[in-house]
Amino acid sequence: MAKYESRLRGNFDEILRTADAAIMKSMSASIEDSSEARFGDVRVAVRVYERYSWLGGNRVSLNLTLVGKADDLFVSAISSGGSQAMFFKINTWGEESFLDTLSGSLDRYRV
Repeated sequence: MAKYESRLRGNFDEILRTADAAIMKSMSASIEDSSEARFGDVRVAVRVYERYSWLGGNRVSLNLTLVGKADDLFVSAISSGGSQAMFFKINTWGEESFLDTLSGSLDRYRV
C-alpha cells in the first residue's frame, strides 16, 4: 500500500479534473466508481480507479478523496493491490507507480 496526502490550494473542480486526467492517461485505467457530496460550503469527492500494472503483472486500485472549502483543499490517495504473495507483500511497484502518476499532477497545487 502506498499513500499520498497533501493540503492543496485551488479550484476544487479543476483539481479533480487534473487528477482524473492524469490517472486516465494509462491505457488500462478505469474509474470503478465515484461519489460526491456537499455539506454547506464543504465539498467531498471520492473516486476509485483501477489499472493493470505492467511492472507487477497484476491489477492495482487507487482510492482518491478530495475535501475542500473554497480554495482550501485536502487530498488523500491510497493505492492497493499488486502483491502476488500469499502472506505478505513482496512487490509494491505497481501501487507506487500508480500513486506517482497522481502525485506528480497535483504537486503544483500544494500549499
